[in-house]
Amino acid sequence: MGMTTDALRHLRQTAAAAISGDLIVEAIRVLAEGPSRRGRERATAIRLAAWARSRWPELPWHVEEVGDEGANLTSTAGDTGPELLVYSHLDTSLSGDIADDRWATGIDEPVAPLSLDPVSGLLSGFGLGVARAPAAAALAGYTAAAAALRHAGLPHRLRLLLAGGGTHSSPFARRERAEPTGIGEHLRSHPLPAAAVVAKCGPHGVLHEEPGAVFLRVRLGGAYRPVLARDDTGGLLANVGVATAILEAWRAEHLAAKAGAGHQLAAEVGIGAIRGGMPEKPDLLPGIVELHLYLVAVPGDDPDEIAGTVLARLRAGIAGGPLAGSRVAVDARMVHPAGVTPPDAPVIRQAVAAWHDEHGEPPPAVSGWKGSTDGVVLRGNGIPTARVGPVVAADPADPRRDVFALETLSRFARLYAGIALRHALGERAIDIKRFG
Repeated sequence: MGMTTDALRHLRQTAAAAISGDLIVEAIRVLAEGPSRRGRERATAIRLAAWARSRWPELPWHVEEVGDEGANLTSTAGDTGPELLVYSHLDTSLSGDIADDRWATGIDEPVAPLSLDPVSGLLSGFGLGVARAPAAAALAGYTAAAAALRHAGLPHRLRLLLAGGGTHSSPFARRERAEPTGIGEHLRSHPLPAAAVVAKCGPHGVLHEEPGAVFLRVRLGGAYRPVLARDDTGGLLANVGVATAILEAWRAEHLAAKAGAGHQLAAEVGIGAIRGGMPEKPDLLPGIVELHLYLVAVPGDDPDEIAGTVLARLRAGIAGGPLAGSRVAVDARMVHPAGVTPPDAPVIRQAVAAWHDEHGEPPPAVSGWKGSTDGVVLRGNGIPTARVGPVVAADPADPRRDVFALETLSRFARLYAGIALRHALGERAIDIKRFG
């Protein structure tokens, strides 16, 4: 059947009428009722599923168990046509446990609860940026689009996936075994969708490229000795600054070499953790010190080549200094390679058109983006993927809390619904307006 501008506008209006700030706040409150650390999201998924069933009983809501304590929340709408996956995740970047998080935050005080300023319309709370706020907007957009398409009697196939294990975690962390990721388990057990939209905070625009993630472990080894038998050099920890200086110099070289490797993305490297010694026995100098690095990967990055280069720099840099003679080893693991979706792929064009619908202008060009997320997993499975979401801001009173204007979240919920509507209508909707 033919599709007119007026018909698409009517569908968008129907979907928009089902989206409200109150709905999004309610969803976020359900998400925020308990902790949702990586790999332990099952209670959150069960709680959110029960709430969603009470709000939208006409849609199926399933909790898929992942690992020992993780879970995905999924829902599907319609059964005709190519499937669009609307994706976000349930876990938060910080755990919410003060004792654990303080090693990253430096803060020992409890986090204030979720709050909404009725005058400014600003919503503030823990874990909103990663990823409760965009996840709630995705849920609202998915349900609104499903209802609009169902009421219009139009063929469609939509799936919502709020996954567990969505934040990156180093394979070199101390744990008995690696927990499976929610997105990985879902893609292994379900047919691949035709396209996906990732609802995550990001730059102001539509991403069709995303960097990948490489984890590096640098290990320095020395002689075993107690503090009372130390020599003048002081041992590994006393001189760890030598190694960090070498790594920082290599970082500058690496970034210069990778400049221009992508249209939207950029490389980055950081030393995120240092481990050495036994806190309960500081009278013993550590025989091993580890430095853990996170590398934002761009197309063409080879982890073995990176590890070899870092190893060579370290061996040359410590020669003749206080770390001379130390054993050096470097391991690198590519968790996800960078992913690229062609900018003229239908889902990208649909996202660009939906952005124009909500903002009144095309999305601005994005460059230098360094945030890797689960979009790379989808792209790695050959799924055309658009990533789009609000820009996050930290609460000036507590950087563990994120701040969003409620109207912004409502706008992105409408945007996600708009992408879903345009996907269901296919090229008929894209041809109405060409913004990409």
